Order: sequence, then structure tokens, then C-alpha cells
Amino acid sequence: MNSELNSIFSSSRPPRHVSNYPPKVRTGLGGERMDPWGWLEDQKLPDTQAFLEAENSYFDSVLKAFSTKQDELYEEFKSRIKQTDLSVPVTKGPWSYYSRTEENKDYAIHCRIPATGGDEQVILDENALAVGLDYLSVGTSSVSPNHELLAYGVDLDGSERHRLYIVRIETGELLDEIIENTYYGLTWSNDSTTVYYVRPDDKMRPWQVFSHRLGTVPDRDRMIFEEVDDRYFVDVSKTKDESYITIDTSSKTTTETWLFPADEPDAEPKLFRQRVEGVEYYLDRHLTLGFVIITNDVREDFRVALADSGDSDWRDLLSFEIGTKVEAVDIFENHLALLVRRAGLTSIDIFDIDSGELRSVPKPDDVSTIYPTANPEYHSSKLRFEYTSMVTPRSVLELDMVSFESVVLKETEILGGYDPTRYETFRTWAKASDGTDVPISVVRERTNTKPAPTLLYGYGSYEFSLDPTFSTLRLSLLDRGFVYAIAHVRGGGELGRAWYRDGKLARKMNTFTDFIACADHLVATGISDRERLCARGGSAGGMLMGAVSNLAPEKFNTILAEVPFVDCLNTISDPDLPLTVTEWEEWGNPLQSREIYELMASYTPYENVTNVTYPNLIVTAGLNDPRVSYFEPAKWVAKLRDISPHSNVMLRCDMGFGHSGPSGRYDAWLEEAGFFALLLAAVTEAGTL
Repeated sequence: MNSELNSIFSSSRPPRHVSNYPPKVRTGLGGERMDPWGWLEDQKLPDTQAFLEAENSYFDSVLKAFSTKQDELYEEFKSRIKQTDLSVPVTKGPWSYYSRTEENKDYAIHCRIPATGGDEQVILDENALAVGLDYLSVGTSSVSPNHELLAYGVDLDGSERHRLYIVRIETGELLDEIIENTYYGLTWSNDSTTVYYVRPDDKMRPWQVFSHRLGTVPDRDRMIFEEVDDRYFVDVSKTKDESYITIDTSSKTTTETWLFPADEPDAEPKLFRQRVEGVEYYLDRHLTLGFVIITNDVREDFRVALADSGDSDWRDLLSFEIGTKVEAVDIFENHLALLVRRAGLTSIDIFDIDSGELRSVPKPDDVSTIYPTANPEYHSSKLRFEYTSMVTPRSVLELDMVSFESVVLKETEILGGYDPTRYETFRTWAKASDGTDVPISVVRERTNTKPAPTLLYGYGSYEFSLDPTFSTLRLSLLDRGFVYAIAHVRGGGELGRAWYRDGKLARKMNTFTDFIACADHLVATGISDRERLCARGGSAGGMLMGAVSNLAPEKFNTILAEVPFVDCLNTISDPDLPLTVTEWEEWGNPLQSREIYELMASYTPYENVTNVTYPNLIVTAGLNDPRVSYFEPAKWVAKLRDISPHSNVMLRCDMGFGHSGPSGRYDAWLEEAGFFALLLAAVTEAGTL
């Protein structure tokens, strides 16, 4: 179609890049491969900087044509969001903790009040930390058991390497014990004298746990655990009953836990049960039942077991019907709250320890999402949980696990008079190329029954589930006639472990063909039409976008690929790059398997660019991204410009951010408004936007 966006593309002059460097020669099981844009991997090259600046300038010039629409959408976002707001307080001991936001401030303000009532104490104002900074993310934080100290980790550039600070809450005094190069994962000894933290290696793999005793020099912190297997990531936490500090080390397929008493800060971690390849177990502890374990040792979709120790027999506590996957458990004195997944949707089951009764928390709608939230009090009989759907704003509820009555504590307020009856949500099922039924979650205006412009979202990796949830920002698309749909393709976790297995390793192609089948289904059923069908995905979902743009370019109007993992074969073939080795269990190892090598070579977006007319491609990258290096999308765009110069492609590389884009909420809203403006222009006839 002759759209507004195409009209701007046709009148703009995209960057023309000339390589002054010889191709990088890649060797593998398939022989030598030439990588003509491999030089972009050197961030220090002036030509790399010039390349990114030229692409950013072009992106800005295209977006500028729709700046009025972007500003309109941005103001609309702000008009719907209650910008001065606060979360529901969560009580732990003598204090109730919460966060709040203030209008025109980007970041959260973390506070507490006495549980019995009293004045507010600000324990951390992220806005104060962010003064003069382009980026700020508080990636981890933990209040000491005596409620006197706060430890928190700050990332200043999106690299996800944190600097750990400790502050006295009452006075705001910052201790002179700053710890560099830390990662997510943080907890305290029960006597509040020692904080435990995780450190990443030079490839951003969290591999060591350290203990820091207050009043000592951080350079002398004691390393208490080190994981030498490059496939494994390490985390540190505390059991719900506060008996043990746990160190969990996990690959994509296998886990192992070490622990020591939380009352003994200098104790050495002891192995709970030795790792067995392919077996995962996750434990917590109940004062009466002992260790409560979720494991896939004998049931692929996990079981709940009890054990006195790692060496003792693991006894079944509950049995579940086929098709139910156990995902998590929360421990209370008299109850267990289980997050389970049935038919692709989440549920919460409550197990009464005394009676043995198992009951499900009711949900108002089938196509919805429910999950437990912060429940720090072991002795409580109340479960805090959240509920949402694609038409229902997020609500925080509290369930009395004895009476089984729920009360709503907070509903997200949509300013301007949101009417959920104007919209409808439902699930429909596409037929994949091998006959498998693939679920699609859909939301649209109730009157929008004719084929309409559609944004189809997908991910399909790491067993990550795209659950149907509400988005205030999305309303701006729905109100302009868009349909929004989620393709729950294989490789995700929506339909259990088998659904994940069928979209990884040698079966990865199912992820891509499932997504194309979902696109075809939306058109065939009259929900969308081919001219106005758009797609979106990020990270591994961005790789999905790149793959389908090669496999079926004619089926999409526009594709938004955010920080896309598009140079998969080269990245997964280089064990010196961050995170490569641990990814072999997800994608396969092309250095050892000819089958995996040939499969990856067949779908890797960068390797498969051809001289076809691609959909409009809107691509993003982050210069400091530790997960998907900036050069993957940069190289992909360079190759697209070289081999398919008639295709419309635009790239923006955030020069000071990482994987998640801007850290401030206003910048994030403005960025999203820009994406929406481009999507609207892509499906609107020229001269009518």
C-alpha cells in the first residue's frame, strides 16, 4: 500500500555504507563463511561510530515526519496514567514498605511507614540518585532484618554491572563501603552484620558469591562460592522461613543448590543435592514440613516434593493432572500457594497443610493472568496476588486463605474514563504447518469486527511465557482501530515443558513457522488483512522477527525488531563472547554438531538476507547491551542496505543505554509513542494520517 510511512521512505535518502575493511573469515563445521560487516564488532573504530551516528540521524529524520503524531500519542499516554501514585504497602515486621511516583519525576521513591501507623520515611529516592545522569537502574535492593540498613545496586549505563551501596535508613548516611562490579542477587545474614552479593565475570556470567561484613574493607570480602562451569549462572537468596541462605546455580537444563544457616554468617555453604544433567530443583523451607521442592526429576512439568535433607527421599506432596505445569511455590505457616499453568494460562492453587485440601483461586475471566506478588510474612494467612487481562487493568488483591474470601486492595486507575466494555479479548487457535494448534491472545475494540490493522507480538524462547496482560499505552492503538495479538509460539512456556522443547535446539524452526501460521490465521479469519499486518518482538523475539522477515517477507507490512538477536550463528560459535556457552543448551552448539550448524545457518537472519523486498523494518540496538551486542542489529541493517537497497530499513542505536532502552519512564513513553506513530503511518494511506 502507498502508506504515509512508505511516502517518507521514498523521499528520504538512507545511509550508504562502504566497507573499508576485508571480510572477517568465520570457520565452522560448514567450512569458511565471509562476514563482510564483521568490522562493526570493533566499537573503538571511528568508522563504527560514524556508522551508528549516520543510522541514528536517518532514524531521527524519518521519525521527525511524524513528530506531531508522536507528541499527540505521548500526551495521550500521560493523560491516562496517574503519574503521582503509590503501590500497596507490604508489611514486614514493624514496617510497611511501598514505592510511589510523583508527576514529572522519572523514577520511583521507595518509602516505609510504621505498620501501626505513623509518618513516612523515604528510604531511597531514585530521582535524587539520577540527577545529572542519562541512565539509572536500581537492579537489586534488600533491607536488613533489623530494618536499619538498605543495600542496593545501581547500574549507570545499561551494562547491568552494578555498584553496591549500603545506607543507614534513619539518617540517610551512606556507609563508606562501596562494592564495585556486582550483579543481581542480594540478601542479609539474620543478625544484619553481613550482606551477600553476586559478582559477574568478564563475560557477564554471574559466577561468584561474596560475603561482606559491615565495617570491613570491601577489597577483603570473602568469596564463599564459585561456579567454574561456564554454562551456569549463580544467585543468592534466603528461604522464606529465614533459616537458610541459599546459593542456586543453574544452567538452562540443570540446577543445584548450596546452603548454610542464616544465623551463622561465617558458615561454609554445603551442597543440598548434587546436580544431575537435565534435572532441575528449586527449594524453599517450611518450619514443620521441612524442605519444599519443585522438581522435574520424575515429572516433566514438575512436582512438589518434601524432604528432610538433600540426601533423604523426596516425597510427593501433591499430584497434578496431565497438562498442569507447576511453576512456583510460596511458603506460609499453614498454607502453600502454588503458581501453576493450565491450558496456557496461569492459576493459583492454595494447599491447606492441616486438611490437605487444594483449592484454586477463582478468576473472573478465562483469558487472563493471575500471579502471587510480595508475601514476605511467613506466619501470615493472607496471600497478596495480582490479576489482569488484556481488557482489565492490573488489580492487587488479598486472599484470606482460611475463609477463601478476597478483597481488592488497589485497581490501576486509568484517567479519562476507561470503559472495559468497549473492548473484547479472546483466544483463537492457528494451525501450524505440522498440524499443531497454536494459541493466539487477541484484544480489540468490540465494534472492530472487520479486517483491521494488527500488531502481532511474539517471543518463543527460554520457556518464557507471554501472558495476556493489560497495557495503558496500548489503548492508543486500539482506539485508532488496531487489533493487538500475542502469538504463543513453541519455544515459550505457555503450554508446558513439551511446548518449550518443541521450539528449541533442533526444533527451533517451529518457533518461526508457528508465528507465520498465526499471521496467516489472523488474515484467514478476517481479524486482519495482509496489507496492514505488522509484527513486533525483542531480543530473542527480535531474532524471531528477523527470521520471519526472511521466510515470509510478503506477509507483513512492518516489523519492529528491538535489540534483535540476529547474528546467532556467529555469536553462538564464539565462546569468547558474553553468555555464549550457557546459550548452547538453548540453541545448540554449532561447533560440535553439524546438524545444529546447518539448522542455524538456515534461519540466522544475518546469514539469510537476500535481494527481496522486505517489510518496513524498524530496528533498535543498545551500545552497552550485555545480552545482545549492538553490532548484531547494526551488521544486519548494513547487510540489508547492501543486498536489498530498495527495502525500507531504519536503525536506532541508543548510545548510552543497554538491553532495556531508556531507564526513565517519560523517555520510555516518548520512545513508545514514536514506535506507535511509525506503525500508524505504516498502515495509513498517504495523505490521510
